[in-house]
Order: sequence, then structure tokens, then C-alpha cells
Amino acid sequence: MMERQRLPPWHERQRLPNGRELLIRPIRPEDAEPLRAGFPLLQPEEVRQRFAYTMGELTPELAQRFTRVSPRSEFALVAAEPLPPGEALIGAVARVAVDANERDGEFAILVSSHIANMGVGRYLMTRLVKWARSRRLQQLYGEVLESNEAMIALAQSLGFTREAAKTPGLVRMTLDLRELH
Repeated sequence: MMERQRLPPWHERQRLPNGRELLIRPIRPEDAEPLRAGFPLLQPEEVRQRFAYTMGELTPELAQRFTRVSPRSEFALVAAEPLPPGEALIGAVARVAVDANERDGEFAILVSSHIANMGVGRYLMTRLVKWARSRRLQQLYGEVLESNEAMIALAQSLGFTREAAKTPGLVRMTLDLRELH
């Protein structure tokens, strides 16, 4: 009889439709360099859709900021090769940052075109919602470029509503979590 390997909390193996296996896990400080190394593989439009502007590189400071989350107010997952942190190529990052009011959380997701359209973004978003619910947040929201039709459609398919954002060119996607508790 084979013994099944137990994974730590928030760690899950996922097989993509193309047969490739990913490990979904919390981001770690060791992921800073792989994030920086993989950043040039992103298309300029992918970067613009996540950050609302283009940038040629991920600075060491920004990579450190992204990989050192505060467990009290942030949650971040990566979809990576099933290798140890620091060695694995990262194909997607998803995060929630809890607002100062401690009732709402802002999400952000970036999925590389190399694994886009395979359900990774949807899966990561469902994990963010699960975490937000476990923290008893009232609302999960994200500012999305109006042109990012894929993210808007994904969010709406999961029950998010589309609202006007304060910044031109952006829409605010909001999920009321109070209905889900």
C-alpha cells in the first residue's frame, strides 16, 4: 500500500489540463529571486493588467516586499513547479491585503500566459475567497483594468459585482462575504 504524502496547510498539488503539475502554496521569502528571474518572461500586457502600468523588471526591494507577508494582514499564494522554494519557477501569484479597517481585503492575481486559460486564476481566486471567509472579512475587492476582460469575467463568475472605480480606466470587482458566512 502506498503512503499518501500529507502536505502542510494551504499546500495543494494541481494537475493542469496539459498534464503539467503545479504546487499551490503560500509564498515564501525564498521566492524573491525566482520571482525576479521569471519577471522578464511575462508579457508587457500581463504586467500592465496586474500593476496598471508596465515595468521592465521586478526590483529586489519589490520582490522582497511581495514575498515577506505579514500573517496578520496578508495572505499570498504562488502556483509553482513542485520544487523547493527558491528553486521553483513561479507561474502565478495571488494575494489578499486586509484593509486598515480589518473588515475588507483587496485581492490581486497575476497568472503568466504560460499557464493562462487552464483554471489556475479561478482556483487561486477561490483560495483567496476561502482565506477571506476564514478571517471573517466582510468584503473582498480588487481594482481591475477595464480592458482586463478575462479577470472581470472570472470575478463575475464567482459572484463578484462590477462597480465604478475612483480611477479612470479601472473597475472595482467586489464580493460581499457577509452573505457567505
